Amino acid sequence: MSNSNRFRGTKPAVFLDRDGTVNIEKEYLYRADQFEFTPGAVEAIKLLNQSGYLVVVVTNQSGVARGYYGEADVERLHSHIDQLLQSHGGRVDAWYYCPHHASGKPPYNRECHCRKPLPGMLLQAAADHGIDLSRSWMVGDKLVDIEAGLAAGCKPLLVMTGYGAEAADDLSPEVPRCPDLLAAAQLIAAV
Repeated sequence: MSNSNRFRGTKPAVFLDRDGTVNIEKEYLYRADQFEFTPGAVEAIKLLNQSGYLVVVVTNQSGVARGYYGEADVERLHSHIDQLLQSHGGRVDAWYYCPHHASGKPPYNRECHCRKPLPGMLLQAAADHGIDLSRSWMVGDKLVDIEAGLAAGCKPLLVMTGYGAEAADDLSPEVPRCPDLLAAAQLIAAV
């Protein structure tokens, strides 16, 4: 039995990459004072909430493995983002991050099933929250985001913020593209 069929969830979700999709791309971002939403991201997340989707952020955080910051820093930043969203009436229902990287420092320097393009974070979220992956979307700005979504059985969508313009050249024309997260949320809400 494949991982995506281990159970049958009932809720649709929109999985969002963080850096370059939800927030402006800044290399190894972990400090709240450097965080900035991409234009329209707050409205996009609120629209997805209102449209009945769980919003789940799945993010590779190799800065942990490289020793640039710790897991507590990642969690503090996610709490900060939660507070900002709540003050505007939006929410992320769950956060998942991969701290691993093969060239990192122990104990994070290992192969894992959670680092995108592998679907581990999406599969774990589906198991934890009863998500129907076949009715869900993966939105990101990199090829690894699209590959993780496809591997999990989600519909992929590329945003052109962050590294999206570079990733677009390597993607099948069948993968939808949107200029930003708000346009992606509008497309998803209209389906």
